[in-house]
Amino acid sequence: MEIEHLSKIIVEFYEKLTSWEDSVVRDSGLTTSQAHTIEIVGHASSIKMKDLAEKIGVTTGTLTVAIDRLEKKELLHRKPHATDRRSYLIELTKKGDAYFKLHHNFHLKMTEEIVSGLTQEEQTAFASIIEKVLKKI
Repeated sequence: MEIEHLSKIIVEFYEKLTSWEDSVVRDSGLTTSQAHTIEIVGHASSIKMKDLAEKIGVTTGTLTVAIDRLEKKELLHRKPHATDRRSYLIELTKKGDAYFKLHHNFHLKMTEEIVSGLTQEEQTAFASIIEKVLKKI
């Protein structure tokens, strides 16, 4: 396959996913970045600020501002780490957990829709390829 064509397909796939995601987040009162932060914390249940910043791809300083805003919205909270006094853990509140479950269900439905035209073997291959690509980026 020609790299130009592959590049065009990847960009189109990204744009469609982003548009889909933005349309769901738009009515929540959150930014897409805030929704993704909640998604990461929800999957982890409890995560260090440093690890969360790394997963999101921002500095801990930038993350601190984002966490402040999400705490004000009562979606998550910080708590001191039990064994590392310099570290804080980020956890969802009940309100944050409810949003996480709602948003996670959207991701499951979106994924089902994306792969609905693929055979089980193609779905397995698709997952394998995405995992391989993710390790490179």
